[in-house]
Amino acid sequence: MTDDGTNPPNVTLEEIARAAGVSPSTVSRILNGSARVLPEKRRAVEEAIARFNYRPNVLARSLASGKTNTIGVLTQTVSSPFYAEWLRGIEDGLLEPGFTALFVSSRWNVNDEKSRMEEFIARRVDGIILLHAQLDEPSLIEYSRHAPLLVLGRSVQNTGSLVGLPIDNLQGARDATRHLIEQGHREIVFIAGPPNHEDAIERMDGYRLALEEAGIGFDRDRVEQGDYLETGGLAAMERLLTRDLSFSAVFCANDQTAYGARLALFRHGLRVPDDISLVGFDDLPTSSYMTPPLTTVRQPTYEIGRLAAQGIVRMIRKTSIALSPIPLTLVTRETTRRNEPTSTPKDSRA
Repeated sequence: MTDDGTNPPNVTLEEIARAAGVSPSTVSRILNGSARVLPEKRRAVEEAIARFNYRPNVLARSLASGKTNTIGVLTQTVSSPFYAEWLRGIEDGLLEPGFTALFVSSRWNVNDEKSRMEEFIARRVDGIILLHAQLDEPSLIEYSRHAPLLVLGRSVQNTGSLVGLPIDNLQGARDATRHLIEQGHREIVFIAGPPNHEDAIERMDGYRLALEEAGIGFDRDRVEQGDYLETGGLAAMERLLTRDLSFSAVFCANDQTAYGARLALFRHGLRVPDDISLVGFDDLPTSSYMTPPLTTVRQPTYEIGRLAAQGIVRMIRKTSIALSPIPLTLVTRETTRRNEPTSTPKDSRA
């Protein structure tokens, strides 16, 4: 802002330098955070910037440095409360090192995912974070030749420019199923996630493994297909309730599925946990406010997002990085209880 209260157009770096009594290169280094100057010189530059309301030409600076200070973040859907926490963690984690996140979604479509990756590369982003990528590994390796690439929620070959941050879905699902078994449940149905999702497959494997370890045979009839959405959980539970099938507990592949399953049980007059115990996966912020509060497997999604942000910055700066699978934690709330041997869930409206 000038002395007469106007906002001058196209204020240049040279004018800022002249007003502060320093060289343009000194102003540039201060803006880039790389200058070691006397406190009075830095103060003079900061005062000139404030007085003229100077905004650096980001495009010009990126052309000069070859860096855009932008991270491309590809999620599958921005509307999911699960992904929202990851994105918030990524955005917050990029603030301090001075990077801006560019968020796009591919809606679980591999062709859309390819298009978004091409857009990131065309925009010359400094790095890319992928959440639950559908692309095959050779494609990921090829894209990583253009920009460092960190894949969240998946194991990949670590090439230096391509790094995976896996999540231990199998162990989380195993712990959830074992919790139900320890509560005396042996007839446990499972509402699965989309069959083409790696994390959904791992959760199915964890469910199966816990049953086998407890000497309970895996029964495909006790598995119903879901889609990670509330509507899918509702429909899957309705299908389970129409079968000639007894069960005392339900393990859902994610919390949103559990919300839908809970509604179906309510509509059939079945109480949670008195008639049916219910377990989810993810621990969404709303799960502790469900009626009753949901027992679930907690993914520290916000913290994982921050860790991914730190990881991609280290890759850009060519600092060593080693990421281990993220452990998950079972959070026991009020939707599970010990199974009474004499109780057999039935639709009260039958």
